[in-house]
Amino acid sequence: MSKRATEAVAAEVRAEMGRQDVNGAQLAQRLGVSEMWVSRRIRGITPLTVSELADVAKALAVPIAKFLPEPERAA
Repeated sequence: MSKRATEAVAAEVRAEMGRQDVNGAQLAQRLGVSEMWVSRRIRGITPLTVSELADVAKALAVPIAKFLPEPERAA
């Protein structure tokens, strides 16, 4: 995944967490991972794998597609 895509996905996850008033500690608990694991991924430092993103989507009860950037249209 490109850096730009990684950052876009991370931003969408953060936005959904904000909409649901879920903090990093709460998401970590839902996922059974450390707060550091969540922090690195929602800040875009470590890209989320498709499997991890599916787990995040499930933990937040939203479709995985909610986190994916829209495809760029050819000019």
